[in-house]
Amino acid sequence: MAPEGLLQVNAWVIFGLVGQALFAGRFLVQWVASERLGTSVVPVSFWYLSLAGGIVLLVYASWFRRDPVFTIGQSAGLVVYARNLMLIRKARAVGAATDQGAGAAGP
Repeated sequence: MAPEGLLQVNAWVIFGLVGQALFAGRFLVQWVASERLGTSVVPVSFWYLSLAGGIVLLVYASWFRRDPVFTIGQSAGLVVYARNLMLIRKARAVGAATDQGAGAAGP
């Protein structure tokens, strides 16, 4: 017999499941990317899925569940995901500027 409340599905539960699917999907993306390259890599999409899933789960944890442990855990991760995306964007901007500078210094 299922515990009471386990099978109660509403819009909030579906919202939370979508967040969990986004969050879990990041591992599938990372695995496929690593298999394709034959080495362990973390694609940018991993961080976007982490951020999207983390935001959805944070909303679910804080507004529906009102669970401080779950909320704090998701909040901490969001800082890391956002920072990684900022570092990736910065590295790409530096690379683009370097590429443009090299082209301008040509013959």
